[in-house]
This record gives sequence, structure tokens and C-alpha cells, in this order.
Amino acid sequence: MARPSRFWDWMAKRYSKQPIADEAAYQKKLQVTRDYLRPDMEVLEFGCGTGSTAIAHAPHVKHIQAIDFSSKMIEIAREKAAAGNVTNVTFEQAAIDDFRVPGQTLDAVLGLSVLHLVEDRDAVIAKVHEMLKPGAVFVSSTACLGDMMMFFRVIAPVGRFLGLLPLVRIFRVKELENSLTAAGFAIDHQWQPAKGKAVFIVAKKVA
Repeated sequence: MARPSRFWDWMAKRYSKQPIADEAAYQKKLQVTRDYLRPDMEVLEFGCGTGSTAIAHAPHVKHIQAIDFSSKMIEIAREKAAAGNVTNVTFEQAAIDDFRVPGQTLDAVLGLSVLHLVEDRDAVIAKVHEMLKPGAVFVSSTACLGDMMMFFRVIAPVGRFLGLLPLVRIFRVKELENSLTAAGFAIDHQWQPAKGKAVFIVAKKVA
């Protein structure tokens, strides 16, 4: 984990200053997510980055535990929360692989722009499923690079070996759908703004 952590630590300030690539799509994803949220909910967001999405959802839930394995990302997220007087989001440096919560205790889990960056997608999805209460939701937005940039299959390993890129997994939308349903989720909402864009999925844990 050291190498990707260093990469994202190095990227943190630059990442926090970048404008959202597709503001309209981002706002739609926020709104769809909020349709599933309630004021009494306990939520986890893993791969939270600099915290903007967790902070945006904070008024709509009881509490959000937001984690990222980059300490620099978490520092910026905490600064944002303090500046906005947001008190119901707890930011913590942690990777989803190592993070522990009691089973069937969470009302929602968010994993945004992160499933293609984890070592074992299926293991992470299974872990999320275990964390959630029956009927609770897993919200994800994922770059399925197997449907976008096939040349990335060559570039990604080389870039990682040279330390220029983090771990990036290449898979298709259909493979992600299969991973979710195999873990015991039913896809409740699915949207892709355009070909080549990340696929946004709300998957519900089958009761």
C-alpha cells in the first residue's frame, strides 16, 4: 500500500484544486444518492479523497465515517469540514481493506471513483455487503476502463512499475455488475452520463 499512498499524498493538493470535470453529472449523482438517504442514517464513505462529497451529504444523514489511505487527502478533508463547521463527518486515514465495523450496522456505503483502484474488487464488495443492514445501499461511481481505453491495459502496469501511476484495475461495466450481484446485491439504479464516462450504480443489499 505504500506506493499508492505516496502517489495520492503527492497528488492531494493538486487534486483538491481541480474543478469537477462534469459538474452536471456530479450534481445528478448527489441528488440520486440523497433520494436514498435519511436523517437517522450511519454512512461510510471509503476512498473519500479530500472530503467534498461526504461534506455535501452531511446535512442529510446522522453521521458519515469517511476514510482514505492518503494522510494528505484526510488533512485537506478535515480542513474543509472545520471551515464549513461540519461536525457529523469523521475523517480517518484508513484503507477499506483494513477498516473494521460490526456486520450489518451501516445504512449506506459510498465508494466513489475507487473500485478500479483497489487490489481485489470482489473482496471489497463482499466486505461492503457484510457491513450493510439488509435493504441498505452501496453507492458507487466507477471508471470501467475495459469499456473505455483498452490501451490502458498496457500503459497502467508500466506506469505503476515506474511509480508514475497507482494501481489501476481494468474491467468492464458488465464485470462490475456481475461482482455486485454475485455478492448479494440487486442493482436499484444505474446511470452512465455518456459512453466513456464512469458508471454510477446504487446497489441494494437483498433483504
